[in-house]
This record gives sequence, structure tokens and C-alpha cells, in this order.
Amino acid sequence: MQQNIRNFCIVAHIDHGKSTLADRLLQLTKSVPERKFRELMLDDMDLERERGITIKASAVTMFHEKDGTEYQLNMIDTPGHVDFNYEVSRALKACEGAIVLVDANQGIEAQTIANMKLAREQGLTIVPAVTKIDLPNSRPIEAMAQMEETFDMDPDDILAISGKTGENVEDVLDAVIERVPPPQGDEDGPLRSLVFDSYYNKYRGVVVFVRVFDGQMEEGDRIRMMGEGQRHEVSEVGIFHPEMTPCERLNTGEVGYMMAGIKNIREVKIGDTVTNQDSPASTPLKGYQEPKPMVFCGLYPEDNDQFDLLKDALDKLYLNTSSFVYQEEASEALGFGFRCGFLGPLHMEIIQQRLERENEIGIVQTAPNVTYRVEKTDGEMLEIDRPSRLPDRGQIERIFEPWVSVDIILPTDFVGNAMKLIEQRRGIYETTRFFSDQRAMLIIEMPLSEMAYGFFDKLKSVTRGLGTMDYEFLGERESELVKVDILVNEKPVDALSIICHEDESYHRGKSIVKTLKQKIDRHLFPVPLQAAVGGDVIARETIPPKKKDVTAKCYGGDVTRKRKLREQQKEGKKRMKAVGTVEIPQEAFLSVLETDEE
Repeated sequence: MQQNIRNFCIVAHIDHGKSTLADRLLQLTKSVPERKFRELMLDDMDLERERGITIKASAVTMFHEKDGTEYQLNMIDTPGHVDFNYEVSRALKACEGAIVLVDANQGIEAQTIANMKLAREQGLTIVPAVTKIDLPNSRPIEAMAQMEETFDMDPDDILAISGKTGENVEDVLDAVIERVPPPQGDEDGPLRSLVFDSYYNKYRGVVVFVRVFDGQMEEGDRIRMMGEGQRHEVSEVGIFHPEMTPCERLNTGEVGYMMAGIKNIREVKIGDTVTNQDSPASTPLKGYQEPKPMVFCGLYPEDNDQFDLLKDALDKLYLNTSSFVYQEEASEALGFGFRCGFLGPLHMEIIQQRLERENEIGIVQTAPNVTYRVEKTDGEMLEIDRPSRLPDRGQIERIFEPWVSVDIILPTDFVGNAMKLIEQRRGIYETTRFFSDQRAMLIIEMPLSEMAYGFFDKLKSVTRGLGTMDYEFLGERESELVKVDILVNEKPVDALSIICHEDESYHRGKSIVKTLKQKIDRHLFPVPLQAAVGGDVIARETIPPKKKDVTAKCYGGDVTRKRKLREQQKEGKKRMKAVGTVEIPQEAFLSVLETDEE
């Protein structure tokens, strides 16, 4: 019955115990037989288990009896990292409530605030909880005080639990049943079902995750995607328990899956509304804002013969993770590859690792960059997602780059270190908020390109791993940007070029050529490495040639004999330099990613 359904998700900062709590809830409701149970039950990807983070949101249906009434609890476990925020926003749209977790040891972190803001914007009922109270150094009272001050919560409403030991976890189920309202919807109205996720099954086609808002959906229904206009016939509906379990129908308020023999995942758009073809709804549900790629890089196969394998791997991965974009491109240095767009630096790293692991392909990644908007002198506007497309300086009137607002939460002892890093990265300090004597939040604005280029790793380093951050896109601002071309043996290598601020061009260029000097092997002729802005060389290093002692066999005679041999060697090296090509190893391209400010 509709009044006995509860739809909720678990949101928190990364590593605050969402997946562990989900495990205990599955055990408590006996949704998984003990013989099949394993830790991190909903994190079924190898990378998720190794890194200890959730990458994809997972839905599961549980049944729990309270006061003689059986309730259907539809739970969605969400990621905590800022790069996977789109997964959280989609999960929230399918729910009426959210369990907000705070680590009793760490306190409120950056993503806690961001996810709380998202949940309140969606009008969800919040069930706050402090977790990890079993740890010897936990401070649940302090964490509750932070939640009271930051989120204006009543401390009496905050649960104190341990997902690891199961302490007070049953109180969470009771709170969800008591506080989260049942779903509202017209059971007898035309079908309106929201698509909040999908993945591709090679045997059965596209599996569509849906939340039914009005009407019912059952096998044999002829349906239509209201946004895309595609028509299909439902072949199966069911729930996740936690494995896919077919059922007779999905009723109003339920969360489950639907299959309709859809062969191409591009026919399913996240945020679309599914309705009945014969008696359609008049208006679709409000969908999602399309996730916009923020960071771009080139992905090339180490072996050019593996280009087709990489293309197939990207196509397969896109079927199950449609949150990145890619298109073919060619580079003189690296051959044929793909220009890919990602939601953030971690997203980029995860996609690359999944490609390499799941397909056993060696991949070369170019330096990450963001999308710039260029106004040319003739008034034309261009979007630039790679350095090679930037016009000559004489043709550029103005360049605009994306900026983000960044919230950094850290111990107060490390505020000075963080401010130095922010200054290095062209950040603008806005304000500071204090949660306690020991923890503060710095609110700053900075260019997205500076944040994408290893900022989070640096922040972790200067705060000894205790700093966390969240960011939000602000808009575009005009900036003095230039393209730094890297020339190897006087030939530009487009895959090594970068776009950076004019004031940083010398340091970045010098750092890159110094790094390349260590990575490129010596040849039989000197190899100049240059960094240039426009026609001006701003930094140079030279890889000395290999030396062969051509006079080794001269044991005597006049010195002119040795001089003659050396002159012949010099002439030979000149000819070799004129026709010689420089072999650049794959590590050299990767090493550019690791270069940093001196």
C-alpha cells in the first residue's frame, strides 16, 4: 500500500560510513541471506572495493515490520566524492527522505554541507545521524553540536549509531518509517515514471532504473519516453532485493527497474519521463540538469594498433556510465585517440583506470584542461577544449575561463598552509566560518583549471590528509591566458602543450622541459627542448648526445689524424640531426601531469 512505502537515500561526505550502514540495514531487514552476505554489499565494482569509495549509486528494496505493519523501504546508497555529485542529485529526486551521516570522529566535512544543501533544496525530510560511535576517539556530542549550529537541527532528533557494530541501527529504520512521509501520487492517473539511472546488460539490453510517481507499470505495457519520443513494450519490471527480482507490477511510489528490449543506451535519457503510449500523461516530470563535462584530456592507446580496442572499450563503458563524453582526435606525436570530457579530476582518473583494467589496454593520458571561451578580434566566439585549438595571439580579443566557488574544511592549525596554496593557485579568499576551536571552513573562489591540476592532492598534502573540499561552478571570467607550446627538436608536440595564466607560463614551461629532459633518452645528436609562447622561447633544456670515442683505435701518429676523425663525426651528426626523429617515451607524456611549481 502506498502509505507503507518509504523512499530514502543515504548521503554523507566520502568515507563517513554510508556503505557500512547500508550493509547493516540489509542484514537487519534480512534482505540478503547470511551465506550470501559480504561487506560493502552494494559496492560491486572492484575499484569501489579497493579505494573504499562508492562510485555508482545503488538502489535496493527492503521489507521491515513495525507494530504489525510491513513497510517497503526503497533505499539508494550514494557516492560521497564531489566529482560524483550528479549521482547524489539523481538519487534525491527519487526520494522523500535522506539519512544524513556525520562521522563522530571527523565531524562535518565539505560534502556533508553540499549534500545537505541538495537535500533541502529538493524538500526532503532529513534523518540526521552521527555514526562510528564505536571508535575510541569518537566525539559524538561535539559532532551533534556542529550539526545543531551548522544545520539548525534539534540535537534530540540526531541519532547516535555505529554501522560497524550495528548499535542503534534499528532506530534508523524506525526514524525513517516515522519521519519520512509516504510518496504522494495518483494511483489511478496516467503513468508517469522518472528515469534516474540505467546500465547495459549484454544479454537483455538496457536496464532502466525508475521511480513511479503516478499510475502503474507492468509487463506488456506499451510505453513512450516523453523526452526522446521512443516507443517500446515492457518485457519485465521488478525491484532490487538487492539482486534484480521480477514482480507483477510497479505501483505508485515504488522504485525498481524496467526492461523493454532497448538495444541502444543512447535511446534512454536520464531524467526522462516514461508514460503509457495509449493513455499518455499531459506533462512530463521535472528532469535533471544535464551533467556538463568540466575537465578534458586526451586518451591514446600506448600501441597505435590498439585504437579499435580503445574505441570498443569506450563504447562499452559509456553504455554503463554515460556521464562522460568522448570523440575521436589525432595527434602528430601520439597518433589516433580520443578527446574525453569528465565531471572532475577523480572522475577522469576512475574512467582511465576502468578502461585499463576491464580491457587490458595501456593508455597514455595528456595533461588535463578545461573549456575556455575565446572572443576573436573579428567578433567570432569559440569554445576551446584543447590547447591546439587556441588561435594565434594576434587573433584573440579576450579569453574567458571557468571559475568555481570552493569550500575547504580543515583543522585551524593548517589554515596558513592552505592560504599559501590558494595564493599559488590564483585563488581569491572570501571568508572563514568556524565550526569549533579546531575546525574551520575557508570559502574561496578560484579558476577551475587550477583546481583540476592536482589541487586536491596538494591540499591533502599541506593539511596532512585532514582537509576536505567541495566546489560549485560560478561562471566565466576574463583572464590573461596564453598557450605554452613544447617543442622537441624544434618541432611542436601538440599533446604536450598547455594553456595557463601568462604570469605562470615561464615556471610551467621551465618545469615541463626539465622533466622531459629526464624522461627522453639520449640520441646520437643533441635534442633541444623548448617552451614557447607565440614566437618567443621562454625556457630551454638540451639533451646532450651520446658520445662515441671515434679515436679509440688511434694509438699513435700525428694529432691531425684524431682531429680529422672528430671533424668527420661532427659532420655525420649534423646530417643525422637534419633527418633524425626523436623518440618520446609514453612516460614523458605522463610525467607532464606530475610537474609542479618550484
